[in-house]
Formats: sequence, structure tokens, C-alpha cells
Amino acid sequence: MKPLAGLKVLDFTTLLPGPYATMLMADLGAEVVRVESPSRDDLVRNMAPRLGGQSAAFRYLNRGKRSITLDLKHPDAKALVLKLVQEYDVVVEQFRTGVMQRLGLGYEDLSAVKPDLIFCSITGYGQTGEYAWKAGHDINFLALSGVASHLGRVEQGPCPIGVQVADQAAGSHPAVIGILSAVIRRDRTGKGACLDISMADNSFALQALLAPGALNGSEPDSHETHFLNGGGFYDYYRTRDHRYVSVGSLEPQFKQKLLQTLNAEHLAELDDAALKVELKQRFAEQDLSTWQQRFADVDACVEPVLNMAEAARHPAFTSRDLIQQHEDGEVQIASAIRFQHEPENNPEHHPTTAPLRGADTDSVLSAAGFTDDDIQHLRSEGVFG
Repeated sequence: MKPLAGLKVLDFTTLLPGPYATMLMADLGAEVVRVESPSRDDLVRNMAPRLGGQSAAFRYLNRGKRSITLDLKHPDAKALVLKLVQEYDVVVEQFRTGVMQRLGLGYEDLSAVKPDLIFCSITGYGQTGEYAWKAGHDINFLALSGVASHLGRVEQGPCPIGVQVADQAAGSHPAVIGILSAVIRRDRTGKGACLDISMADNSFALQALLAPGALNGSEPDSHETHFLNGGGFYDYYRTRDHRYVSVGSLEPQFKQKLLQTLNAEHLAELDDAALKVELKQRFAEQDLSTWQQRFADVDACVEPVLNMAEAARHPAFTSRDLIQQHEDGEVQIASAIRFQHEPENNPEHHPTTAPLRGADTDSVLSAAGFTDDDIQHLRSEGVFG
């Protein structure tokens, strides 16, 4: 049995933060039911490339889940959700602040019929405060929280990155931590919870090494001013074939191995700025493949910068069974949360593929006590779109 088996989650989210959070829970065994608009698509569903009518990213984010369609603005939708939610432990929503309340589906409404409900809202700026009403995306949360001020290069300034740090590290992960903390407390006390997850707040809180000093009188760091953001030799270096290698040889023993492998032990006494200049010249003399071979068996915190296809073939991940192939040939990243010595969590035990929109409407409602006549009536009234 998987760790979250028996936990039932009603998922009203779209895009990335909420779906990634509920995917993590589904991978761990939770029963997740997506409540989807019958007509409105989100950006992720239509991203390229597409597989089976859905984007590859959408299929990854929604694997292991079930789907019902529901027009939340329909007059009969509120009563349906109030009945359905009584069968669930957790509600996750990602609408703009106040939308669920206007629909009559806020925490107060749902907890009135399900007192021990755990209700989690994921928004850009939280449920309160002067920015609660504003829209935003990952790049905006990183900008306002200070992260972008020390991300990038002096010459170019901040740079967008392909991993959505605010959405996932400051949205999805705190949501899951909060939900599972609330589940533990509910099991002890019977008390539900209303969680307010702000991606801007959590982006601010992610800066565990740079923020404390700046908040206590030190000059705030900027681009390439800290030893971890390019201000020292801890950095990426271009190779002769215009690829890159990462050097993280901070500790003395790793720095020593780095210089030994480069036949440059005489550079050990240089300061960081001078050493960085020398390393740029050294790494530019050979192709990436040469450096990969040279550092392959050296424990110096030096690794190649790989693209996604190369990373999927790298033994660091293949030896961990992190790449899984479904019966239909689709390849996905397996769950990266592992429980050792538990055969039910073997990477070969794959989650089901992402459902088509509304594929489980009838079965989910039937399990919640709706009769066939009820479902047919709701369908004829257009509640499902």
C-alpha cells in the first residue's frame, strides 16, 4: 500500500503549481479527482509537443488522477460540490483570490458540510494583503521577492529560467507540506484547516542564505556578488565546443582535486577572481567530452551541463530507474520520492495515464451517492458542459 492510500483529494487547479502538487500526492497513492471546466483550456494542456490530444507536460502533471467536468458557474454546481466534497479529505484550488467564495465554494461554505476538511488555496500573493487581488506568474514572484535581483549576470541582469522555481518550489511543495501537516493534525485532533499558500511569500522565504544578512543590515547581494551566484569560481564554464561544465569545488579537498585534474595545482593560492579567469581559459581549451572523461572518476564536484535528452540517458538517473516508459510507449519521469525496501513503491509500478477531460464524471459521482437519474438530470441541465 502506498503511503497516501485512502487520502481523497478534490483538485480545482490548473496550469502548474496545483497540478504538480496533486501529482506528487497521486504518485504517493492519494486518490485525486480533477474538477475541470468543460470548455476552458489552460496553457499547459495545449503546449507542444502533444500526445494523444494533450500536451506531454499535461499528461505528466495529471497522471494517476481522475477527471470530472463541471461548469462551476451553473446554478446547480454549488449543490453538487457540497455533496461531493463530503466524500473527500482535501480540496486544492488555485483561482484568483475570492473566486471560490464568490462561487459559494469557499472554505466556510465547504467546511459547513465537511467540518474536518483541509482546504488549500495556492495563489500568487496570498488571500490577504495589498497584493491579494493581483495576477502574476513565476517571473513576477521571483522579481518582487528579491530572488531575481541576484539571479543572472552583471552584463545582462536577471534571466528567466526554464524551471518554475516560484510555481513549484514556492507553490507546489509548500502546499503539499502544509496539506500533509494538516492531515497529521486532523488525525490527532479531528480539526480541519484552511491553508493560504502564497508563491511570492514562499519565494521570499526560499532565500535562506542571502536574505538573513540583508535583513540585518548587510548590503543586499546583486548579480555575481556572492560566492554562490557567480561571484566566485563556483560557476559554469564554456568549453571549446561551446558546451558548459559546472564547477562546485568549494571545499578545500574538492578544490585540490579540481586543480590536480587540471594540472594546475600552482593556482591554489590565487584569489577567487583570479582563479576564475584561469579556469575559464583552461576549460575553453578542450571539448566537453574531454572534460567528462577526465573528471568521470574524480570526486571534485565537477559535472557537465546536459540537456534533457542527455540527462535522461545519464547513469545518475538511469541507475535510479528515474525514467519510466508506459505501455503506450510514452516516456515520463518517475516519482522522485522513494521509500526504500517497499515493493509497492517500485519504479515499475507506474501510475495510470492522465485522463481525458470528464472521463470519470459518472463513476466519481456514483461513488459519492448520486444515482443514475441524478447524473442524467445534471447532464441534461448542462452542469457538465
